[in-house]
Amino acid sequence: MANVYDILKERGYIEQATHEEEIRDRLKKETITFYIGFDPTADSLHVGHFVQVMVMMHLQKAGHQPIALFGGGTGMIGDPSGRTDLRKMLTKEQVEYNIQSFQKQFSRFIDFDNDKALMVNNADWLSSLNYIEFIRDIGKHFSVNRMLTAECFKNRLEKGLSFLEFNYMLMQSYDFLELYRRYNCQLQMGGNDQWSNIISGVDLVRRVENASVYGLTFKLLTTSEGKKMGKTETGAIWLDPEKTSPYDFYQYWRNIADPDVENCLALLTFLPMEEVRRLGSLKDEQINQAKEVLAYEVTKLVHGQEEAEKAQKAAQALFGDLTKDSTAIPTTELEKSTFTTGIDILTLLTKTGLISSKGEGRRLIQQGGIYLNDKRVDDFFQTITLTDFVDNKLMLRKGKKVYHQIKIN
Repeated sequence: MANVYDILKERGYIEQATHEEEIRDRLKKETITFYIGFDPTADSLHVGHFVQVMVMMHLQKAGHQPIALFGGGTGMIGDPSGRTDLRKMLTKEQVEYNIQSFQKQFSRFIDFDNDKALMVNNADWLSSLNYIEFIRDIGKHFSVNRMLTAECFKNRLEKGLSFLEFNYMLMQSYDFLELYRRYNCQLQMGGNDQWSNIISGVDLVRRVENASVYGLTFKLLTTSEGKKMGKTETGAIWLDPEKTSPYDFYQYWRNIADPDVENCLALLTFLPMEEVRRLGSLKDEQINQAKEVLAYEVTKLVHGQEEAEKAQKAAQALFGDLTKDSTAIPTTELEKSTFTTGIDILTLLTKTGLISSKGEGRRLIQQGGIYLNDKRVDDFFQTITLTDFVDNKLMLRKGKKVYHQIKIN
């Protein structure tokens, strides 16, 4: 059986490792307990988190034990990594609610039966810390000069770094120490933006416990141009179907740029690398086949096979034969009486959520970006009436790819 480290490397996950050959050797010869931390800054995971979830699944399939660490303590402060400003402060109740949402989502991806994996909350130890003892016992191992050279702090120094955030590195490092003591956790992993925090945790455990522990980072989900993926005009792409519908989720992957297809297939699916490379090498119109495979496979992993098939059929209905099943297309149902005297296009777009303001709607119409039943809308004041419906339905489109169906009852 292939070493899981080599699998991760071949698929392009791994960015940096503290002790590459030792990590590779341990993963081959032993069962390792490892952890990845997730601060509950929202009530759902997003696609950026999903790369980390995929790494956990790969390692669990290879027989290793994942710990999903939820930041009930660190989430009360906020990680300064990759930030240009202070994170919004959450209440304890918000943090706890978000953790409960994370727990439900993780249960879909990771097998937690019989301690095959663990869910742990760092509030269990951080909330009860004695600050004087913590600074004496843990703070003495950290050099302020060295901390200020870390990327996560350097980016903030010009605009101002609060002492609250400055504590974050100490707390994340302490998490690793606690997990080592409680569960013999020997490997901390995370996105490459966490490198400074991770090597500080490795250093702390090695100093305090004289233990062989390690750190590993993997690539962030970015485009070929280096921009973070997982954001649209309407916001983040969430794993919660209530926040991003399976159809919209499918469409996001179906419409990514051609140069990003192979990377996403490698990171976000379990397809063999031979197939990933074959699909990634397709050119021109044929690359759309690869995008369809990507969209289906990722949607199946996140939302299940049934939702993936519904989204696929809905996409085919839009981009092919409109007589096919379109039940998964985002739909708004309105009373028939709404259209008896008519409703203006800007109000209708607002009701569907396709625009956030009428100003945005006017701009899109002016740019030729709004369509009604595949006919471009040119008039801000166009009125939609019952005559625009076919079989009690009409189709709105924003740009080339965002569809929304209106039904009357």
